[in-house]
Amino acid sequence: MILLSFCTALAGFVLVGALSSLRRRSTATDYLVAGRDVPPWLAALSSAATNNSGFMFIGLIGFAWSAGLQAVWFHVGWMLGDWLAWRHAHGRIRRLSGSTGALSLPALIAHQPDGSRSRGLAVAAGGLTTLFLAGYAAAQLKAGSTTLYALLGWSPSIGAVIGAALVVIYCFAGGIRASIWTDAAQSFVMIAAMGAIVTACWSTVGSPVALMEVLTAMDPALTAVRPQGVAPILPLWALGFVVGGFGAVAQPHIVVRTMALRSPDDIAETRRWYFAWFVPFSILALLAGLYSRAILPDLDTLALGANTTNAELALPLLASSLLPELAVGGVLAAIFAATLSTADSQVIACTASITQDLAPRWRSSYAAQKLATLTVGAVALVMALTAPEGVFGLVLVAWSALGATLGPLLALRLAGRHIPPRTGYAMMAAGLATVLVWHYTGLDRVVFKLVPGVAAASIVFAVARWSATATGPPRTPPDDTPPRRTNDA
Repeated sequence: MILLSFCTALAGFVLVGALSSLRRRSTATDYLVAGRDVPPWLAALSSAATNNSGFMFIGLIGFAWSAGLQAVWFHVGWMLGDWLAWRHAHGRIRRLSGSTGALSLPALIAHQPDGSRSRGLAVAAGGLTTLFLAGYAAAQLKAGSTTLYALLGWSPSIGAVIGAALVVIYCFAGGIRASIWTDAAQSFVMIAAMGAIVTACWSTVGSPVALMEVLTAMDPALTAVRPQGVAPILPLWALGFVVGGFGAVAQPHIVVRTMALRSPDDIAETRRWYFAWFVPFSILALLAGLYSRAILPDLDTLALGANTTNAELALPLLASSLLPELAVGGVLAAIFAATLSTADSQVIACTASITQDLAPRWRSSYAAQKLATLTVGAVALVMALTAPEGVFGLVLVAWSALGATLGPLLALRLAGRHIPPRTGYAMMAAGLATVLVWHYTGLDRVVFKLVPGVAAASIVFAVARWSATATGPPRTPPDDTPPRRTNDA
């Protein structure tokens, strides 16, 4: 019964993606940004689903299981940062992408205020996008395979292969349009599944008040809102999550939905739809993680054998222990589909970077777009099968690396600043190196790794600007090329 309901729900999502092909046009603009004609509600639900997928269902619920009520800092900070991004950055991104005709985030960064286009910046940013978004997509495939392993006992490799195949099918059906349509459908199932889980937990443990009493009896640290060990730097620690949420503007798979909007004037309506879904879903996810700790207190001691952390199996195991089989299949489909909703977006974003930035001679080739999609899907699958790290860790590394390398450059571009290519390279190198050092030395337990990464890139820009001021006005960089103009607004 679980397998039947799972397959039925998943077939529905595949059908939605296939139907999007009815509006498909065999052009790069349609494949990569859906012809820039997506209405606000559709773009909003798609952005929400792709931003809160395997990371929320698997990684963040596992984090709440481990950290307890302190996870609320992550949720609130991330949401605040995301709101600031929608309030101050997304509208400018839509206007700038329309006026320059950019089909990818690296292309947007490479366009200079004077109308020139830095080929070097496009290549560097495109390379980073392809590398880290492929890893991010691998994390989504890993999350989906983890769910299938927990509920059906399938080998994680089987789940990853099925996920990768469906991602390629989605993309081939209608490019980013298929992704957006299926994301919107999945957003309804995602929030319904999370609501069903929390309702079942409530009936088992009791209200959130009763839940706090249970967790306090288990370990008082689980209900301590004030984090342990960071008291002297609490404001900086909390700021890290806000910066992390704002980092959504540097995630190409999210920004492409903004670029696909039919008009810059639709941003305010899109923002309202986005948070009308995101806020309740985030609250339900936090509750699910806390309830899972009360119901599955010994999860960390189980010999589960999956290539992930035990805590990241909390939600699927919770569903299998509390819900009837028919509902378990629906939850399984929701989690699996949620991971695909992000993975397909990331594969399309990598396709855009390859064909628009790394190899622009393929810019207008529809066949090249599909070949790039197939290649990236295969690379993500290999990474999913071999990556030793859990979903939460993989996502935060990729998110922070992109935020620290592309984010500061995008902020300068939106502010109308000229970015000399050498300065841009140095900023990206400093941001990436700092994020990796912060991650592998464990310093991100004190301050989220994106904060020092952005700070390092910003310092490089400040030093370069001071140096340029001291030595005279900069000359036009040799690798700037004439712009590609468009009338699309």
